Parts: sequence; C-alpha cells; structure tokens
Amino acid sequence: MAALTYCSNIHPGESWVDVMHNLESHALEVQSLVTQKGARQKPFPLGLRLSHQAASEMDHAAINRFRAWCEEHDFYLLTINGFPYGTFHDQPVKEHVYLPDWRQVERVSYTKRLGDLATQMQPDARTLSISTVPVAFKRGFQKSDWTVVCEHVQDVLAHFVELKQRTGIKIVLAIEPEPACVLETTAEVLAFFERLRPQLTAEQNEHLGLCFDCCHQAVEFEDPVECLQQLEQAQIPIAKVQVSSALRAVNEDEIRALLTFDEPVYLHQAVARHLDGQLTHYTDLSEFKLALDAGAQVVECRVHFHVPIFLEHMGECGTTQDFLRALLPRLSPEIPLEVETYSFAALPPHLRTDSVGASIARELDWVAEILCTEQS
Repeated sequence: MAALTYCSNIHPGESWVDVMHNLESHALEVQSLVTQKGARQKPFPLGLRLSHQAASEMDHAAINRFRAWCEEHDFYLLTINGFPYGTFHDQPVKEHVYLPDWRQVERVSYTKRLGDLATQMQPDARTLSISTVPVAFKRGFQKSDWTVVCEHVQDVLAHFVELKQRTGIKIVLAIEPEPACVLETTAEVLAFFERLRPQLTAEQNEHLGLCFDCCHQAVEFEDPVECLQQLEQAQIPIAKVQVSSALRAVNEDEIRALLTFDEPVYLHQAVARHLDGQLTHYTDLSEFKLALDAGAQVVECRVHFHVPIFLEHMGECGTTQDFLRALLPRLSPEIPLEVETYSFAALPPHLRTDSVGASIARELDWVAEILCTEQS
C-alpha cells in the first residue's frame, strides 16, 4: 500500500515549539490508533506543515531533537506542506494564504529553506516532496508576471539539484492547483508545465511535480480518471495526493444549505453548474450567495471546504467522496497519500469523536479500507 499520512496543518501553531507540541499531542495518538486498526505502517510517515516562522527558528539542535524523537517513536518525514507561509489559524486568512506567491523572492527563500531542512530532518530519504502555492491568486495576476514566476521556480529547482548532488536526496517541488488561483484546472497545469519545461535543464525537470488535491479538482467538476490520463500523457509526475473531499449540493435545499458553511477565516471557492452545463466560478461563498439572491439558476454546486472523507453526506449537503472512490484505486502505490481534512468541528454531534487524533485516524482507516478492498 502507498505511504499514508495526514497533513499537520490541521493543528494550530506557527512556531517550531508548536510543531513539536502537536507531534506529541496528536501524531502519537494517531499512530497508536491506526496501528490498532487497518492503516498499519511502521515506521509511521509524517506530513509536516512548516510555516516560515517555524522554518526560521529551526537550528541544528532542533533538527537533532526532531530526528531523535522520530527514532524513539518510530516516525519518519514523508512530505512537507510549504503552501501557507504565515498564519493559518484563528484569524482571517482568505486570499492572503497565497502570499508571498511565486512573484516574490520571499517565496523562493522560504522554499529553499524547506528543502535544506528536509534533507537534514530525514537524511536517509531517497525522495521528499514540498507542496506549494499554484503560482498566485488569479485575481490581479498579469501575463507579464510569468517571466519572474518562471525565474523564481527555476531558481528553487536549481537549488534542489544542488541538494541532490550533495546529499543524494531528491526534493520535488509539488505545485498544488486550487480554485481561483492561476493554476486551478488540469488544463492550466498542462499549460504551465509546457511553458516552464523548455526553460529547465533535464536535472531541474526531475525536481518538478504536482500535488494533486482531490477536493480542489472535484470542485472544478473534473473527472478523476481523465485527470490521471492527461497528467500521464503529459508526463507530469504526481509527487503526492492530498486525499480530501469537498461539499456538493444537487438540489435547491442543499444549495441553500451550502451558505451555512460560510465563515470569515478561509476562502471557500464555489463552482456552480447551470442547466446548459456551463460552469460559473465564485471566489467565496459570499459571492455565490449574492448570485443566488440575484436569481442565478443552479443545478449543482461544489464548494472548497475540506470535509471528512468518510462521509457521503455532510449535514444537509452531499460530498465529493465519489471522486476519491474513483481516483484512489487507480493511483500507483509509489505515490504518497496525505489526508487533508480540517472541518471536524462542523460534524453533527453524533459523528464526532473524543479527540482530533481519533478523527484523523478514522480518516486514515477509511483510505486504507478503500485501497485494501480494491486490491483484494
């Protein structure tokens, strides 16, 4: 079975002290619970979110303590979430989550730093991945911005080539498409790789891949099988898959119920399908509400809200769980899987668990069951 973990961005905290606290408080519980059930893995892989603050605070002593902790508790570093640079919890984030983007040198320095840390945190690794923003938020992005974007990405890839020459570890920059961003659809991903690849050396190309977030592509009404076929034909490697599910509404009552998920912290991009099959994109649920109030006729809507993957329905709304059921069995076992769910608090009381760790373990066990069922 593929390496299976969860993304620690569910846990609040920006400092390195916070990261270690979350490992002690949650990762150990998750490891214990899944070991008792279906998703057994020894050692247990970690999907770490490292903010700019945490990455800046880490010194050799911190790295050594992390490695000692992993050895003591039977963990290893599998992948790093290098998407959110700054604060990700407890205050409005919205479109600022993409900043600094790939037009800014701060994104370059941060990503290089994550690569340096990754090789030191897991020095016996063969391949590690770092997921990152899909270039930039689409609103305000200009065609003229592509020049600096490509230069910055090439700069990071050149650094990763040097790291591999020095350490033997291949670091893959995993671009993560997301609704309302410069790269949101698979077609835009293909165009991006076609634009960038001729500017790269063969060695640099080996360090560029994709972080495929299932929630994001389901929101775009994409077909999972077609996505995989297109990426394979274009020879775009999937560095990791973020196993996630979105909200889905298919009738008037469900569509109105979607609006109850609007909240002030994160963007909840919505894509609506009309009777003629056309799609309309909304940057946030608040924009979608204005369209409904103005009389927009919608037959289905999907919303960027990472709901628990074990559910076919979330309250009065459905989910895009079918996307996962179609995709997961078709993935190569070489592709790491990272569950990214962070809406457990929205669950109805009868579906809640005693702890965040137990909720995460339930998600991992669901993935393991899907994979085992298909393989048997």
